[in-house]
Amino acid sequence: MAVSDTREILIEATPAEILDVLSEAESAPSWSPQYESAEVLSRYDDGKPQQVKFVAKAAGMTDTMVLEYTWADDGVSWTMVSAGQMKSQDASYVLTPEGDKTRVRFEIAVEPSIPLPGFIVKKILKGVMETATDRLRKQVLSVQGN
Repeated sequence: MAVSDTREILIEATPAEILDVLSEAESAPSWSPQYESAEVLSRYDDGKPQQVKFVAKAAGMTDTMVLEYTWADDGVSWTMVSAGQMKSQDASYVLTPEGDKTRVRFEIAVEPSIPLPGFIVKKILKGVMETATDRLRKQVLSVQGN
């Protein structure tokens, strides 16, 4: 059963500052509790991650997945290349400047490869959404020194 969610948050930073944090894939485990480790497997010519291998833990399950990123000036998206516990994962950040802040819209769609009760999937997705918005905001502000 595929599930999806969308959330928006306003972050006191420019889109470039937010993308800088997102492009530091190796540091994701320091601010994202779902990730135990992150390893950049390949990079684009500009140095941004192209494929990243993550070891993630949620609801007592650990999974290794490889995500492929696509970068733009106004956001980033990724598609799952491989994983053990998921059939698919597609996600994106769209960044829209609003004065000296940026509206961040995060969308994700996932399909587990094993049947899970709906309440477990919703709990996992809630944690992912909190990390993708609230924890991202805290990380961006801490990098800025605010």
